[in-house]
Amino acid sequence: MGESIQKNKKINLFLVLAGVFITNALIAELIGGKIFSFEKTLGFEPLNISLFGDFLLQFNLTAGVLIWPMVFITSDIINEYFGKQGVKKITYITVGLIAYSFLAIYLAMKLVPADFWLNVFATDSQGNPFNINEAFQKVFTQGLNIIFASLVAFVISQFVDVYVFHKLRKITGKNKIWLRATGSTLVSQLIDSFIVLFIAFYFLGSWPIEQVLAVGITNYIYKFVIAILLTPLLYLSRFIIDKYLGKDFSKQLQEEASAASGSKLF
Repeated sequence: MGESIQKNKKINLFLVLAGVFITNALIAELIGGKIFSFEKTLGFEPLNISLFGDFLLQFNLTAGVLIWPMVFITSDIINEYFGKQGVKKITYITVGLIAYSFLAIYLAMKLVPADFWLNVFATDSQGNPFNINEAFQKVFTQGLNIIFASLVAFVISQFVDVYVFHKLRKITGKNKIWLRATGSTLVSQLIDSFIVLFIAFYFLGSWPIEQVLAVGITNYIYKFVIAILLTPLLYLSRFIIDKYLGKDFSKQLQEEASAASGSKLF
């Protein structure tokens, strides 16, 4: 395979992985303000297990957890083929784009609403009085808290993920990608889950500590299970990537990525 073809394939692979990573991270930030009942969504009654005094253990999750596992899975795939430099690069880009989104939402909240817009949505679907601008403000105010908290948690958890991934890689070598990928994801998501909730809903919000812990535990249980279930996706992704790159070039990238000093990204 010619050097220019290899370089193009490497760039294309990074762009696709980066696109998946950034898209999932940004969407997770925007929908993270909604708390939903996992049990009721599936048609079951909440578990209602007593936990932390008056708070019950129910699977009330932030909507963002639906796709956050994809962020960490993609991060592990980037780590596998592009090493620490690749993960750091995409992390910094994502943080910049999320910060930009934060600013755009903040400015949108400061805009004076048009009268006709308020009148068109003056009532809800049941005919009750409704202030759409107030609803917009409440949804996105909570969303801003989530975005700020997630930025802090995201950076910390990403670097923890990279650290654990490479520590496990030294032990497993090129084999057992499931162990280093799933292991690093489980550790990093434990940190991510609680940092986000503590900052967004405890320090910047009004949740009591018991509620933060209860939701944090259920969030992590969900992420733990999903991380395990997504393990086959790692092998499928690796199979597709290896077919695209070619066996020899794929092996070369993985060896470069595993080097302690890392390699030149492009």
